[in-house]
Amino acid sequence: MSSVVPEGRRPERKADKKVEERSRTPRLDLPRELRSPVLGRILDRATAPDQDRLGRFAERFARFLGTARFLIYMTLFVVVWMGWNYAVPEDLRFDDYPFIFLTLILSLQASYAAPLILLAQNRQELRDRVVTEQDRQANARGHADMEFLAREVASLRMALGEVATRDFLRSELRDLLDELEERRRTDQPEADPAE
Repeated sequence: MSSVVPEGRRPERKADKKVEERSRTPRLDLPRELRSPVLGRILDRATAPDQDRLGRFAERFARFLGTARFLIYMTLFVVVWMGWNYAVPEDLRFDDYPFIFLTLILSLQASYAAPLILLAQNRQELRDRVVTEQDRQANARGHADMEFLAREVASLRMALGEVATRDFLRSELRDLLDELEERRRTDQPEADPAE
């Protein structure tokens, strides 16, 4: 009793089932996705329009952090904070020595500044990559144009080598004129001096 299998289809085997099961199990060499696919799609859709706005904000923030104005503002903030908590009476102080709350505020500012600076750097890197690719393409086009022009100039030089120049024509015409003069002299009978 043999089972008849329709053409184009093969019978399902236990080995095929094992391969399919293995493909569904997570691989150890790939990171596991922590969020569910549904939640991931929702988050991606919710943050997609804001990515560019966040990137522009990160660039402005990173640009501001790199200025002398920011250093002056931060220095004044710390000096005022420390001066207030050192000079005023104890009942008006809000951050006693050793300024633990100030340390917390500065750490919080640094923890937000670092990712924003990295985001700004990533955006700048992408822009630089695009500009570099455009420059490379422009250089390749320029190089191809220069090669084409060099071939054209070489073909013109070769063609000009075969063209008669004015000096060449003059010398040929002089030679022909001299030859005609010579023939005319030889064709005319010479007059006898006795006559």
